[in-house]
Amino acid sequence: MLSANRRLHFRRLTAKYARWLHIYGSMASFALVFFFALTGLTLNHPQWFENQLRTSTVTGSVDASWTRTATDADVKRLEIVEHLRATHGVHGALNDFHVDDRECDLTFKGPGYSADVRIDRGTGRYELTENQMGVGAVINDLHKGRDAGAAWKWFIDVSAVLLVFISLTGLTLIWFVQRHRFAGLLSLAAGGVLAYLMYAIWVP
Repeated sequence: MLSANRRLHFRRLTAKYARWLHIYGSMASFALVFFFALTGLTLNHPQWFENQLRTSTVTGSVDASWTRTATDADVKRLEIVEHLRATHGVHGALNDFHVDDRECDLTFKGPGYSADVRIDRGTGRYELTENQMGVGAVINDLHKGRDAGAAWKWFIDVSAVLLVFISLTGLTLIWFVQRHRFAGLLSLAAGGVLAYLMYAIWVP
């Protein structure tokens, strides 16, 4: 069993490091909290950005030898994609590249962005349609990790773990602040009960 002095020392040491971790962890994650809080609000009000969609259509052609090949597998996919990126500034990840007897159909996806390309295999001529959905759609897609790539999905996971860590250090800290412990834990319980009641009563 720990002596009273050792228990007191342990409590003070735990409170000290919990405070340190909470303060600096909170400062490090401030931008994350702000971003995900802001985009949580914008996700709940998509009508704020409904007029931001901009659609444009252009035509062009690639070297017909890239598409007029003996087999579907011989179509020069890399050359076609690089041509579209260099010529028209197409961005986002290549989501689909479908080849049939007559056409090649490409789809690019990114946060708040999509591009569809249809190429005639016989002539190499194509039509490109781009959809730019505006800043609101970009940040909303980033919040959800949609069409943002594997690295951004990892970033969301790390952000979530960091925010959980900040919450736990805050809970640890309030436990050792005797003056505010009861009020703090009461507020925690009240927040949880309120969230449950909102779900139980108003969520269909």
